[in-house]
Amino acid sequence: MASMQKRLQKELLALQSDPPPGMTLNERSVQNTITEWFIDMEGAPGTLYEGEKFQLLFKFSGRYPFDSPQVMFTGENIPIHPHVYSNGHICLSILTEDWSPALSVQSVCLSIISMLSSCKEKQRPPDNSFYVKTCNKNPKKTKWWYHGECIPLSSIELLFM
Repeated sequence: MASMQKRLQKELLALQSDPPPGMTLNERSVQNTITEWFIDMEGAPGTLYEGEKFQLLFKFSGRYPFDSPQVMFTGENIPIHPHVYSNGHICLSILTEDWSPALSVQSVCLSIISMLSSCKEKQRPPDNSFYVKTCNKNPKKTKWWYHGECIPLSSIELLFM
C-alpha cells in the first residue's frame, strides 16, 4: 500500500506540473483521497471534439501500478466515439490486458487524447444499448475483444446465438 501511495504522489506531482495538453487535474478531487482523481479534459484543436469539455475519473486499487486504474468518462458530457460507451466506459487495451506498470496517468491521458483526436466520425459503438444495460459498473470487469473493433465479449456471444 505504501508503494502505491508513493507512486500516486509522484504521478500527482507530475500531472500538476506538466499536464498533457487539454488536461487539468481537478484539485478538489484529491483533497480527501489519493485513490480517486477527476481530470478535466478539453477536446484537442482541429479535431471533431475541439472545444468540447469532458471529465475522466481515475480510480486506483491498492495494487496500483501493478493493476491498471479504473478509467472512465463521467459527468454530463460523454464523448460520442466508437470506443466510448454512453455510460462512460472506454474500450482501450492499455486499460486492461495491455496495461504495464511502466504506464502512468499521463500516458493513459495521452492515449485517450490520441484516441479521440483520430476519430473520423462521431458515433457510439454498435452494441452500446445492449452493453450499457448489461455491463458491470466497473469497466475493468468487462472482457473486451480487440480485433480492429472493440467489442465486449458479451456482445460477441449474442452474434453466435
